[in-house]
Amino acid sequence: MRRLIATVSGLIMLATASPVLAQQATKIGQHNAWGTYSYQASGGKVCYVLTVPTDKQPTTLNHGDMFFFVSQRPGQQVSYEPQFIAGYDFQANSKVTVTVGDKSFTMFTRGKSAWVENAADEPQLIAAMRAGADMKVQAKSGRGNTTSYVFSLKGISAALSSISSCR
Repeated sequence: MRRLIATVSGLIMLATASPVLAQQATKIGQHNAWGTYSYQASGGKVCYVLTVPTDKQPTTLNHGDMFFFVSQRPGQQVSYEPQFIAGYDFQANSKVTVTVGDKSFTMFTRGKSAWVENAADEPQLIAAMRAGADMKVQAKSGRGNTTSYVFSLKGISAALSSISSCR
């Protein structure tokens, strides 16, 4: 799992910064299910926390590599931005539903990535993640398959705290 997370740090840099400007991410630490990383981008330092699912459904599909991460980009005034990255392209114009406890949040999709539809809901999602035990994510693949994932939230508060002073 550590190797997978280390490999994906490069993929995330490509998703959040120009490939020409992205450099190798530095691992800051590991907090149970969540790894913490940083790298220098053209807009300043980027810090993020990252995890992989503990369950992927249906088991008969090849889901590819799946990740949920939260990034800090102080140079761009971005604080705790959640993003879900799938190992496949989402169905065009589809939505992803993230559920923590009894709270649900909608994400819009583009390619293999999904972001919170209403940016004003991002702090509520982060608060729910800090208070929850696990997080469920439901999506629809470009082939029309309904998929679902479970992510452990064990360590998320410590991981987010470790990047709170990202500068």
